[in-house]
Amino acid sequence: MNYRSRKLFWSCAISFLLIFSFGELSARDKQVKTPVDYVEPRIDSHKSRWFYFSSASRPYGMVSLSPDTWVKGSWNSGYLYDSTEVRCFSHVHCWQISGIPVMPTTGDVEGHKGMEACKSRFSHDTEIVRPGYHKVILDRYGITAELTSTSRVGMHRYTFPKGETANILLDVGAFLGHGAMEKAAIRKVSDKEVAGYAVMAPTMRRKKNCTVYFVARFNQRMDEFGGWEQKGKEKLLTGKQALEGQHVGGYARFKRLGKSPLLMKVALSYVDEEQARLNLDTELDHWNFDRVVKESYAEWNRELGKIKVEGGTEQERIKFYTDLWHVLLGRHTYSDVNGKYTDNTGDKSLVCQVPLENGVPTRTVYNSDGLWGSEFNLNILWSIAYPKVMSDFVSTLVGYYPTGGLIARGPSGGNYTYVMVGDQAIPLIAAAYNKGIRDFDLDAALEGSIKNAEPGGIRDHAGYETEVNDYMTHYVEKGFVPEGIKGNGGHREGCAMTLFFAYQDWCLSQLAKGMGNDSIYRKYYNRSFNYRYMFDPQAGWMRPRMKDGSWLKDFAPVGEGFNMPGFVESNAAIFTYYVPQNMPDLIYLIGGKDSFVNKLNRQFELAAPTNFITPHGSHARNWVDYENQPSLHMAHLFSHAGAPWLTQYWVRRIKQDVFGDITPYGGYNGDEDQGQMGALGVLMAIGLFDVQGGASVEPRYEITSPVFDKITIQLDNRYYPGKEFVIAVKNNSKENVYIQSVCLNGQALNSFHFPHSELVKGGLLEIELGPEPNKNWGN
Repeated sequence: MNYRSRKLFWSCAISFLLIFSFGELSARDKQVKTPVDYVEPRIDSHKSRWFYFSSASRPYGMVSLSPDTWVKGSWNSGYLYDSTEVRCFSHVHCWQISGIPVMPTTGDVEGHKGMEACKSRFSHDTEIVRPGYHKVILDRYGITAELTSTSRVGMHRYTFPKGETANILLDVGAFLGHGAMEKAAIRKVSDKEVAGYAVMAPTMRRKKNCTVYFVARFNQRMDEFGGWEQKGKEKLLTGKQALEGQHVGGYARFKRLGKSPLLMKVALSYVDEEQARLNLDTELDHWNFDRVVKESYAEWNRELGKIKVEGGTEQERIKFYTDLWHVLLGRHTYSDVNGKYTDNTGDKSLVCQVPLENGVPTRTVYNSDGLWGSEFNLNILWSIAYPKVMSDFVSTLVGYYPTGGLIARGPSGGNYTYVMVGDQAIPLIAAAYNKGIRDFDLDAALEGSIKNAEPGGIRDHAGYETEVNDYMTHYVEKGFVPEGIKGNGGHREGCAMTLFFAYQDWCLSQLAKGMGNDSIYRKYYNRSFNYRYMFDPQAGWMRPRMKDGSWLKDFAPVGEGFNMPGFVESNAAIFTYYVPQNMPDLIYLIGGKDSFVNKLNRQFELAAPTNFITPHGSHARNWVDYENQPSLHMAHLFSHAGAPWLTQYWVRRIKQDVFGDITPYGGYNGDEDQGQMGALGVLMAIGLFDVQGGASVEPRYEITSPVFDKITIQLDNRYYPGKEFVIAVKNNSKENVYIQSVCLNGQALNSFHFPHSELVKGGLLEIELGPEPNKNWGN
């Protein structure tokens, strides 16, 4: 069956399959569905990144346990829907981190032969996948495998065929995900416990090694423990009770299980073995697997239920809560239950301690991909419904400044990765502060952000570039970053850098202004106009400049390839609109409102035949590209030019055409990017956005037409005074996409935006929709 046939089959069968698989778990189907019941983790899982799919995981959990059907590579790896052979169940699916694969088998131990020798087929017909739970039957062995977890402990339940000897293989030294293991160890601690570690070798992105420690405990005594180690060119079995080195692994054998399932708990830590054991004893001191599943569902419901939706179609509710699930899944806990974590930014690894209050950590430290483009998704959504998460992410990034000298960009394994370009932390920090989320180190945040905004700061590191370059020297002296700067980093595209730096300067100015520092505010506010150096009025586009100030020759707004010269994973047709801090001025540069609207609308029309996306890696091609971050605000820009009805039309269409699929073959178009595309889908569905990313000293929300009849947002009283904010929609339907009128707390609202200060008080936003544009509203 080819790709198109598979997708058509799923389009017809998805509803039946979801009801069938969900119905196996309990009689809960007969009751009103809860948010977790709508989540379908397998959406767009045919072409996953390593960190995309984690079924047996808690919100932001350290453990991200799931079946791996392919184990090599950062892309097209992990759980791939069309690859129906389980090679292992591994515990870490993170940004540049992997580790601790487990595989149950029967018969002879063959772990030394590698995962290909031990893999087993499974069928989606007998598979159950829900947030916090995964069940597959390993057909080769007749083993029923079930997975669940707490935040830092994975729990396995294996039901073996009666009379068979059960084997648990822990191939801790195997190549997994992003690369090889530099070294690994496993040893028998007792008849019911093994422990060890795996040292992940450096990658192109994570420049230093990273160690994950584990403790694995069984509910039954092992009859035999052994392992395998490298001897010459071969790996050989051994009865050693402790193994250490490259390519080592271990096994546990159980010969008298009877009818009882074998249970296993695997705890992790990035600090040391004792910390892993502490995580295990603290989080999971019992063997009740079903209780853990139930508690996981309850936690997911609590977090997903912070935004409740009513109305819409079944497909829209499935996609909405799957989007929100990805928001809460994509980035993972790095600190232990007592708040300890490792900082590897210096020459030596440091064990750090999160502040405690009554013996409890005040925050969580996270491992995270970059926040490139999160001003259009996570920064907005976190601030609305998950301000504590936003605060902890700010603290995580700022926390590396005292030890490493820079606020982090995409930290992995306690170290900088320098993923993508620019200072991706400052939009998050400014949005948090200006929305009243201020329980982080404010002095370090401002000081570190200023350091990042000057020569020698993080902006002088392009993609994965560890050595300091001179991008900021050019930017400070010339007002722009030219083309042709040599270096070892990726994404050394001067026009895009200039546009990013200008927006980030504005964010820093807004943080300083909010904190009452006028001189810092004025300095960076003035620099935030540097985008003007890149606009070529004759061409009508942002255009790269050379070191002598001349325009790049042979310029075109679109083309072929990974990117057009000067633009990071994109082109001039898209980056011309990257002035989120000053849309009125950009509209003026392009020729006024009518010219702006006509130009932008034409680009959407040109992009429609390719469904507003390009294949990943061909970003130079399209006029609009909702497959990648630089485009994600474009449909919302019409409102700023006096045509909010076009924002309403295009946002609804993008939501449906680009992000509406709920089969394994669509929905995120190949790269969900750790919650970013999920967050955008949530914002489109509830009808709220902010082109400025929430960083203004007076943050606000732009209104578009929601897809649901009612949205209830639970407010966090640790930060906000209100209880809930409700969006009620009248006359909602597929055809009625245009806003006719809006009332905020009973008062008519004719603006397309309202202040954040009103949302956090709690209240009611009433939106009436219709089939034709009301061009008098919001204009």
